[in-house]
Amino acid sequence: MSGLELSGVRSGPSQVWGAIRLVPLLRAEPVTDLRLHREVYETGPATVAAGGRTTYTSYIPHGFVADWTGDGSPAAAYGSQLGDGRGPVDCAPLHLPRKLAQRRGKGRAQGGGPVSLRFLPLHLALDGYLALHFGGPSVVWEEWTRRAVREGLSPRAGTAYRGGQVRGLGDALRIFEIHPDQCGVLVYAADALAGAFVVPHPDDYRALHPSLLHDLYGELIHQYALYSRVPVPEFTSRITAEYITSLAELRSAAERRRQEWEAQHDALMAGELFDASYDVRQVYRMGRFRLSRFLPPFALHRTQHIGETITDGKGRVVYLKTFRLSDKQVRRGHVLRQLARHDWHPGDTAAAMGITAQELLRRVQHLGFEGLLKEHG
Repeated sequence: MSGLELSGVRSGPSQVWGAIRLVPLLRAEPVTDLRLHREVYETGPATVAAGGRTTYTSYIPHGFVADWTGDGSPAAAYGSQLGDGRGPVDCAPLHLPRKLAQRRGKGRAQGGGPVSLRFLPLHLALDGYLALHFGGPSVVWEEWTRRAVREGLSPRAGTAYRGGQVRGLGDALRIFEIHPDQCGVLVYAADALAGAFVVPHPDDYRALHPSLLHDLYGELIHQYALYSRVPVPEFTSRITAEYITSLAELRSAAERRRQEWEAQHDALMAGELFDASYDVRQVYRMGRFRLSRFLPPFALHRTQHIGETITDGKGRVVYLKTFRLSDKQVRRGHVLRQLARHDWHPGDTAAAMGITAQELLRRVQHLGFEGLLKEHG
């Protein structure tokens, strides 16, 4: 897959609060036959037995439920129901599915009725990253232990921060204006892109706007927001009054400034997300929509994002959520990709990377995979 293309969505004027910058994503024509809403779970970590002595523990604050119709008719979402929004939030007991995406309401697609799919936001993407070459070495070379070949890279772990721990994000989400056509947002900390979030409909975004506080953000983003003492600059645009003689000219000049801001933002600030190529794996088919997760090429010395997306039959992004990897996480992915590409042979892999085998093994150990190596390796 080439770079992400957010056709049908354009960036609006940014809003700044300290080190946090939020750039709204506006959709001229909302998607009506696929809608998203949030399913809230009980607080606290969830632990699931995975067989034997192995357990899986995860903090899962909420899941997303996608409702769609097979005949293209509008689908309703909980977030779009009439009301003042001040009622209690329904809490559903947590029953982790065996799959991270699970269909609900079997048979509801008959007659063009709505169908639902529950999935855990960002867990699709993170599962894809943590399972990257999870099986470990496929060949017992001298440097690898037989246990590593037999059991793989388990356990794998990653570090992330909840949005509520990112300094300033809560205040920014609370005080910033939500645009009438807003269907998403790009979140920046110290002008470093933390993540992108896109939904099908403006009503969905209004309902899911607070969920950004419960999303996951990388360690680098947490540090940028915590230690940035100088507020990021606001981008302002001036129109020279002497060239304006009518409201039509003023409107035309304002539109040109908006287009200039959009082009500058997309090229300079969000280019790292849209210019990269991704390895996309489809997870679930939902009528004319596809739920997929994607991994970056793990190129060194470049900002890399993982994420998940729902696209329609024309490849347009209807839903998107991304997570920025740390430099160490990128290096992990890069080394694992190189090892797998060369059948986990240290000599061949090191030669392809332009380093010695000893240096490669040192990097493997430094990245937290010392359990793969023999004690004398």
